[in-house]
Amino acid sequence: MSLAYLAQAGQQQQLEWLGGGTMSIVLDSAATNGQLSVARSRTFEGVASPYHLHTQDDEVFLMISGTARFWCGEEESELGEGGVIFLPRNVPHAYRVTSAQAEMLIICTPGGTEGLYRSVGRDRTTPRPDGWVITPERLAEGAEMVGNVVLGPPRGAPPA
Repeated sequence: MSLAYLAQAGQQQQLEWLGGGTMSIVLDSAATNGQLSVARSRTFEGVASPYHLHTQDDEVFLMISGTARFWCGEEESELGEGGVIFLPRNVPHAYRVTSAQAEMLIICTPGGTEGLYRSVGRDRTTPRPDGWVITPERLAEGAEMVGNVVLGPPRGAPPA
């Protein structure tokens, strides 16, 4: 049985993530008895995930603010503020932020995806090492650890 869990914003782990944005671990699998993971991404125009799929979890994105283009299989859609997209496991997908800034809530069930964020991202409470960057290779290794498969580079062209 899971117990209730409460973590104020200041208690949530803040990681430097893709494009210098922030990935906050809102709830991890340890707090939810493995049932789900919830993260909050604050990011910038042009930031994009590689084209990938999840083999072990389903994923939901809720756009808190901003806009992003999503690819789900061969379908392409723009998701705006308040919009939501459900990405079932084993369905290839990717996103690219299309607004100046965006904030997204990311929910995965069952939990565990936070392992990717923690292994690839940088804890913002520690000094940033010179030359620190998230490389495609590092992202692919972290993805593999949690059962995700990187299928290719990000979709769509970055802003000019």
